[in-house]
Amino acid sequence: MRKLTRILTGVFIITTIFYACSGNKSTEQKENMKEQAKNNFSKFKVKHADWVKTANIYEVNIRQYTKEGTFKAFEAHLPRLKEMGVDILWLMPIFPVGEKNRKGGMGSAYSVKDYVAVNPDYGTMEDFKNLVAKVHENGMHIILDWVANHTAWDHPWTQEHPDWYTKDSTGNFMPPKGTDWSDVIDLNYDNLELRIEMINSLKFWVKEANIDGFRCDVAGMVPTDFWNTARKELDSIKPVFMLAEAEQADLHYKAFDMTYGWNFHHLMNEVAQGKKTVKAFDAYFKKDSTVYPADAIRMYFTSNHDENTWNGTVFERMGDAYPAMAVLTFTIPGMPLIYSGQEAGLNKRLAFFEKDLIDWEGGKDFKAFYARLIKLKKEHPALWNGAEGGSMQRIATSADDKIFAFIRKKGNDELIAVFNFSPETQKVKLTTKEGVSFKDIFTEKVFSNEQELKAWDYKVFVNN
Repeated sequence: MRKLTRILTGVFIITTIFYACSGNKSTEQKENMKEQAKNNFSKFKVKHADWVKTANIYEVNIRQYTKEGTFKAFEAHLPRLKEMGVDILWLMPIFPVGEKNRKGGMGSAYSVKDYVAVNPDYGTMEDFKNLVAKVHENGMHIILDWVANHTAWDHPWTQEHPDWYTKDSTGNFMPPKGTDWSDVIDLNYDNLELRIEMINSLKFWVKEANIDGFRCDVAGMVPTDFWNTARKELDSIKPVFMLAEAEQADLHYKAFDMTYGWNFHHLMNEVAQGKKTVKAFDAYFKKDSTVYPADAIRMYFTSNHDENTWNGTVFERMGDAYPAMAVLTFTIPGMPLIYSGQEAGLNKRLAFFEKDLIDWEGGKDFKAFYARLIKLKKEHPALWNGAEGGSMQRIATSADDKIFAFIRKKGNDELIAVFNFSPETQKVKLTTKEGVSFKDIFTEKVFSNEQELKAWDYKVFVNN
């Protein structure tokens, strides 16, 4: 009966997604590519919730956040995060973890065994609902990490609906093609029933727990038309916020508010390591503006769970350039991300498949640093997200291969940001207007066109 009820509930979805399952997906994607090539963003239909325009996002690793690793234990940190100014809490997957072919002792949170239950290690469903309520009481929003591309090997669907999975040449379940993700198996989105059930599972968390949206794991490996339908169904319950772990521009048209700025993240690492100069940033922003609609929000970050675990801490990858890169993520067009523990100077790679507690006391305290940046973004419309924010104009300098300077402007609100992305002190001249009173938010010094910046130094001037 439960299966029949859920299928009947989702029957009205069928018409929307039928053609995608019949092979028309490639045609739609080709049309989207043509529109991009013409710099025609008329297909952009996503409407951001009003609270998104000034928001930042904070990734929560429940397993590693506290000794207990539970929802209740994490609640104690909400006042601190509220004081810091955090807006959106993104929780890494909270679902039961598969046991078959599990990696490590605790397994990957991205090996989902049940989409409508919580990991008992974290607490109960009631505990989670209480956490959501307290997040909202503190004026913040909460989104769940959703793994739509694959499940654990022992998900009940493997027995109940084996046809919902991709099979190899011998007819057996298989990990996503081209990956080494041996602990999960690929879902087949050519199956209409799977799509309906997945959308119903997404809707469950909005209806039952009142969450505010989803961060969607490897979203580009799931058909875009599925996400288009899912967003429409979710918005019919309440306006949601959707983040895609992908960079495909067409994901922004109907499904997602925000996509990852992966390419820019890699550029930041390379500039910090001396492998590229800031001219790479110029090329990036020039291209980015032609690929994405003006209201598409890009997410920029110095770290996240993947980068921290597999590629190194911010101190390993960026060294002394880390604070400047963090300031950059708060001042360029886009939404900045803070990963669990960065405000406490997290300086170790957290284990992915085992318990590995964040050290909240042993690192440099970056709480005030991030609080100041968050306050800056909220108070200045020029830095707001998407089309709500201001323009970005590069300022030419006498050392454009080392100094990255720009002005953000919306109406009467203007900011000038200047970065020395080199390991030597730089004395430079900036070709921007004189006679305007700007003060650096970090030093209170008045702006002038002649600047001296120490190695990896940064200055953000605001008009008063």
